[in-house]
Amino acid sequence: MTNETLESLGQAIAGALPGAVTGYVVVKGELTITANAAEIVRVAMFLRDDPACAFSCIIDVTAVDWPQRERRFDVVYHFLSPTKNRRVRVKIEVDEATPVASLIDVLPGVNWFEREVYDLYGVVFTGHPDMRRLLTDYGFEGHPLRKDFPLTGFVEVRWDDELKRVVYNPVNLAQEFRTFDFLSPWEGPHYPLPGDEKAANGSGKAGA
Repeated sequence: MTNETLESLGQAIAGALPGAVTGYVVVKGELTITANAAEIVRVAMFLRDDPACAFSCIIDVTAVDWPQRERRFDVVYHFLSPTKNRRVRVKIEVDEATPVASLIDVLPGVNWFEREVYDLYGVVFTGHPDMRRLLTDYGFEGHPLRKDFPLTGFVEVRWDDELKRVVYNPVNLAQEFRTFDFLSPWEGPHYPLPGDEKAANGSGKAGA
């Protein structure tokens, strides 16, 4: 699909949804629509029902974390039109406290995608019939794809022989993080390594 066609489609969507769609851009042959988070259901219904769009399939929902922003999350939807063989991306901005309306009644295939975004980023979708974690374990604390989530996590899982069950404990690092040399292998370190003495006396030569 040409950029001109995507530009025309973006203009048509923005013109049909004033206030709900805040802008659009075509980059590298892909159309991205930016929308008002409070109007996401209206936008999705238009993309599904309008004959010029016919985006009847949801292929992914994900998020991007921008901790420095007041509305720190971009929630990103990817729609597909099987009949017209084209895609559109829709982005909305939300904060940590404001939930997003679920699209489950518009496109039922969004079910697990929204659960995944909730699990990994902490974005809550109102109207979802089963807003539980999807990928992390029972008792998991926090949302691991937030950029302020510690690399070690908050808790670790182990089997307790006395209790005969899985237990969760705060992460306890048994040793400090190691330091490594990241020198170029062609330059080598500036200190002797085991075996260097062989090269010094010539005993490391082939056939020695």
